Amino acid sequence: MRPVRAPEFFQSTQSSYDAIAEAYAAEHPDSLAGRPLERALLTAFVELVRAPGVPGKPPVADVGSGPGYVTARLHEAGLPVFGVDASPRMVALARRAHPELRFHVGSMTALDLPDETLGGIVALYSIIHVPDDHLPVAFAEFRRVLLPGAPVLLGFQSGDEDGHRRLTERYGQEIALDYYWRTPDTVAAHLAEAGLELHARVLREPGPGEKLPRAFLLARRPGPVPREV
Repeated sequence: MRPVRAPEFFQSTQSSYDAIAEAYAAEHPDSLAGRPLERALLTAFVELVRAPGVPGKPPVADVGSGPGYVTARLHEAGLPVFGVDASPRMVALARRAHPELRFHVGSMTALDLPDETLGGIVALYSIIHVPDDHLPVAFAEFRRVLLPGAPVLLGFQSGDEDGHRRLTERYGQEIALDYYWRTPDTVAAHLAEAGLELHARVLREPGPGEKLPRAFLLARRPGPVPREV
Protein backbone atom coordinates (compact mmCIF):
# COMPACT_ATOMS: atom_id res chain seq x y z
CA MET A 1 0.00 0.00 0.00
CA ARG A 2 1.28 3.45 -0.92
CA PRO A 3 1.97 5.53 2.21
CA VAL A 4 -0.33 8.52 2.75
CA ARG A 5 1.50 11.83 2.97
CA ALA A 6 0.73 13.81 6.11
CA PRO A 7 -0.99 17.18 5.56
CA GLU A 8 1.33 20.16 5.21
CA PHE A 9 0.09 21.74 8.43
CA PHE A 10 0.91 18.57 10.36
CA GLN A 11 4.45 18.46 8.95
CA SER A 12 5.13 22.11 9.79
CA THR A 13 3.64 21.72 13.28
CA GLN A 14 5.74 18.61 13.85
CA SER A 15 9.03 20.15 12.69
CA SER A 16 8.37 23.39 14.59
CA TYR A 17 7.70 21.67 17.91
CA ASP A 18 10.65 19.35 17.38
CA ALA A 19 12.82 22.47 17.12
CA ILE A 20 11.50 24.12 20.30
CA ALA A 21 10.58 21.05 22.37
CA GLU A 22 13.25 21.39 25.06
CA ALA A 23 12.72 25.11 25.60
CA TYR A 24 8.93 24.75 25.53
CA ALA A 25 8.95 21.89 28.06
CA ALA A 26 11.28 23.84 30.35
CA GLU A 27 8.93 26.86 30.27
CA HIS A 28 5.74 24.79 30.58
CA PRO A 29 6.47 21.82 32.90
CA ASP A 30 2.88 22.11 34.22
CA SER A 31 0.84 25.02 32.90
CA LEU A 32 -2.19 23.92 34.95
CA ALA A 33 -0.42 24.58 38.24
CA GLY A 34 -1.49 28.23 38.33
CA ARG A 35 -4.81 27.84 36.53
CA PRO A 36 -7.57 26.76 38.93
CA LEU A 37 -10.34 27.11 36.34
CA GLU A 38 -8.63 24.72 33.94
CA ARG A 39 -8.03 22.26 36.76
CA ALA A 40 -11.72 22.45 37.76
CA LEU A 41 -12.78 21.74 34.18
CA LEU A 42 -10.41 18.78 34.06
CA THR A 43 -12.04 17.51 37.27
CA ALA A 44 -15.47 17.85 35.66
CA PHE A 45 -14.19 15.91 32.65
CA VAL A 46 -12.98 13.11 34.94
CA GLU A 47 -16.41 12.91 36.60
CA LEU A 48 -18.11 12.68 33.20
CA VAL A 49 -15.78 9.86 32.16
CA ARG A 50 -16.77 8.02 35.35
CA ALA A 51 -20.50 8.47 34.68
CA PRO A 52 -22.61 5.55 35.92
CA GLY A 53 -23.21 2.80 33.38
CA VAL A 54 -19.89 3.00 31.52
CA PRO A 55 -18.59 -0.58 31.44
CA GLY A 56 -15.04 -1.30 32.51
CA LYS A 57 -12.39 1.42 32.30
CA PRO A 58 -11.99 2.52 28.66
CA PRO A 59 -8.85 4.58 28.05
CA VAL A 60 -8.79 8.34 27.66
CA ALA A 61 -6.63 10.20 25.13
CA ASP A 62 -4.81 13.48 25.75
CA VAL A 63 -4.53 14.75 22.16
CA GLY A 64 -1.74 17.27 21.74
CA SER A 65 -0.14 16.09 24.97
CA GLY A 66 3.09 18.11 24.69
CA PRO A 67 5.31 17.63 27.77
CA GLY A 68 2.65 15.35 29.29
CA TYR A 69 1.46 17.30 32.32
CA VAL A 70 -2.24 17.00 31.46
CA THR A 71 -1.81 13.28 30.82
CA ALA A 72 -0.12 12.96 34.22
CA ARG A 73 -2.96 14.78 36.00
CA LEU A 74 -5.55 12.52 34.39
CA HIS A 75 -3.49 9.51 35.51
CA GLU A 76 -3.31 10.88 39.05
CA ALA A 77 -7.10 11.20 38.96
CA GLY A 78 -7.32 7.46 38.35
CA LEU A 79 -8.07 7.37 34.63
CA PRO A 80 -6.34 4.99 32.21
CA VAL A 81 -4.83 7.57 29.86
CA PHE A 82 -2.28 7.96 27.09
CA GLY A 83 -0.88 10.97 25.23
CA VAL A 84 -0.73 11.70 21.50
CA ASP A 85 1.41 14.47 20.02
CA ALA A 86 2.59 15.51 16.57
CA SER A 87 6.20 16.03 17.68
CA PRO A 88 8.49 12.99 18.16
CA ARG A 89 10.82 15.12 20.26
CA MET A 90 7.98 16.26 22.51
CA VAL A 91 6.83 12.65 22.89
CA ALA A 92 10.37 11.67 23.93
CA LEU A 93 10.43 14.42 26.58
CA ALA A 94 7.01 13.39 27.89
CA ARG A 95 8.15 9.77 28.17
CA ARG A 96 11.26 10.88 30.07
CA ALA A 97 9.24 13.07 32.47
CA HIS A 98 6.49 10.46 32.97
CA PRO A 99 8.01 7.02 32.32
CA GLU A 100 5.00 5.25 33.82
CA LEU A 101 2.71 6.62 31.09
CA ARG A 102 2.28 5.92 27.38
CA PHE A 103 2.87 8.55 24.71
CA HIS A 104 3.03 8.18 20.96
CA VAL A 105 3.30 10.29 17.81
CA GLY A 106 0.05 10.85 15.96
CA SER A 107 -2.34 13.26 14.30
CA MET A 108 -5.83 14.17 15.52
CA THR A 109 -7.03 14.09 11.91
CA ALA A 110 -6.04 10.42 11.55
CA LEU A 111 -6.08 8.70 14.94
CA ASP A 112 -4.59 5.21 14.87
CA LEU A 113 -7.39 3.77 16.99
CA PRO A 114 -10.35 1.43 16.42
CA ASP A 115 -13.91 2.75 16.39
CA GLU A 116 -15.65 3.33 19.74
CA THR A 117 -12.73 2.56 22.03
CA LEU A 118 -12.14 5.74 24.05
CA GLY A 119 -13.87 6.83 27.23
CA GLY A 120 -12.98 10.48 26.59
CA ILE A 121 -10.70 12.94 24.79
CA VAL A 122 -8.92 16.02 26.14
CA ALA A 123 -7.44 18.51 23.64
CA LEU A 124 -6.13 21.57 25.47
CA TYR A 125 -4.56 24.15 23.17
CA SER A 126 -3.94 21.69 20.33
CA ILE A 127 -6.77 22.45 17.89
CA ILE A 128 -5.20 25.92 17.62
CA HIS A 129 -2.76 24.50 15.06
CA VAL A 130 -5.44 22.85 12.89
CA PRO A 131 -6.61 24.85 9.84
CA ASP A 132 -10.31 25.49 9.33
CA ASP A 133 -10.64 22.97 6.50
CA HIS A 134 -9.09 20.19 8.61
CA LEU A 135 -10.98 20.86 11.86
CA PRO A 136 -14.13 18.97 10.72
CA VAL A 137 -11.91 15.98 9.94
CA ALA A 138 -10.42 16.06 13.45
CA PHE A 139 -13.82 16.26 15.13
CA ALA A 140 -15.16 13.45 12.94
CA GLU A 141 -12.20 11.35 14.15
CA PHE A 142 -13.05 12.23 17.74
CA ARG A 143 -16.61 11.02 17.26
CA ARG A 144 -15.44 7.84 15.52
CA VAL A 145 -13.15 6.69 18.33
CA LEU A 146 -15.35 7.75 21.26
CA LEU A 147 -17.78 5.42 22.97
CA PRO A 148 -21.41 6.59 23.08
CA GLY A 149 -21.80 9.07 25.92
CA ALA A 150 -18.04 9.74 26.19
CA PRO A 151 -16.97 13.38 26.77
CA VAL A 152 -14.60 15.74 24.96
CA LEU A 153 -12.89 18.71 26.63
CA LEU A 154 -11.44 21.38 24.34
CA GLY A 155 -9.40 24.44 25.30
CA PHE A 156 -8.32 27.13 22.86
CA GLN A 157 -7.51 30.79 22.41
CA SER A 158 -10.57 32.82 21.48
CA GLY A 159 -11.73 36.35 20.66
CA ASP A 160 -14.55 38.41 19.23
CA GLU A 161 -13.86 36.91 15.80
CA ASP A 162 -11.81 34.13 14.22
CA GLY A 163 -8.20 34.84 13.32
CA HIS A 164 -4.91 33.37 12.14
CA ARG A 165 -1.22 34.07 12.63
CA ARG A 166 1.97 32.34 11.51
CA LEU A 167 4.93 32.43 13.88
CA THR A 168 8.36 32.18 12.24
CA GLU A 169 10.56 32.37 15.34
CA ARG A 170 10.33 31.15 18.91
CA TYR A 171 12.95 30.48 21.56
CA GLY A 172 15.57 31.62 19.02
CA GLN A 173 14.58 28.87 16.56
CA GLU A 174 13.25 29.32 13.03
CA ILE A 175 9.82 27.72 12.79
CA ALA A 176 6.67 27.79 10.64
CA LEU A 177 3.86 27.41 13.15
CA ASP A 178 0.29 28.46 12.42
CA TYR A 179 -2.05 29.57 15.21
CA TYR A 180 -5.82 29.81 14.78
CA TRP A 181 -8.08 31.47 17.33
CA ARG A 182 -11.81 30.94 17.07
CA THR A 183 -14.99 32.01 18.81
CA PRO A 184 -16.80 29.41 20.93
CA ASP A 185 -19.68 29.56 18.44
CA THR A 186 -17.37 28.62 15.56
CA VAL A 187 -15.95 25.59 17.36
CA ALA A 188 -19.37 24.56 18.69
CA ALA A 189 -20.74 24.60 15.14
CA HIS A 190 -17.93 22.31 13.97
CA LEU A 191 -18.64 19.95 16.89
CA ALA A 192 -22.33 19.83 15.98
CA GLU A 193 -21.54 19.11 12.33
CA ALA A 194 -19.37 16.18 13.47
CA GLY A 195 -22.25 14.78 15.54
CA LEU A 196 -20.93 15.81 18.97
CA GLU A 197 -23.34 17.41 21.45
CA LEU A 198 -22.29 20.51 23.35
CA HIS A 199 -22.57 20.12 27.14
CA ALA A 200 -21.04 23.35 28.45
CA ARG A 201 -18.97 26.35 27.43
CA VAL A 202 -16.72 28.57 29.54
CA LEU A 203 -14.89 31.76 28.57
CA ARG A 204 -12.29 33.41 30.77
CA GLU A 205 -10.49 36.70 30.30
CA PRO A 206 -6.76 36.79 29.47
CA GLY A 207 -4.49 36.14 32.42
CA PRO A 208 -0.96 37.46 33.04
CA GLY A 209 1.09 37.22 29.85
CA GLU A 210 -1.96 36.30 27.73
CA LYS A 211 -3.36 38.48 24.95
CA LEU A 212 -6.52 36.56 24.08
CA PRO A 213 -9.39 35.07 26.11
CA ARG A 214 -9.43 31.32 26.70
CA ALA A 215 -12.48 29.27 25.70
CA PHE A 216 -13.38 25.77 26.91
CA LEU A 217 -16.05 23.50 25.49
CA LEU A 218 -17.32 20.27 26.99
CA ALA A 219 -19.09 18.01 24.51
CA ARG A 220 -20.05 14.35 24.25
CA ARG A 221 -20.73 11.72 21.67
CA PRO A 222 -24.51 11.17 21.83
CA GLY A 223 -26.19 7.85 22.19
CA PRO A 224 -27.16 5.50 24.97
CA VAL A 225 -24.34 4.73 27.36
CA PRO A 226 -23.56 0.98 27.07
CA ARG A 227 -24.16 -1.00 30.23
CA GLU A 228 -22.57 -4.16 31.51
CA VAL A 229 -24.71 -7.27 31.18
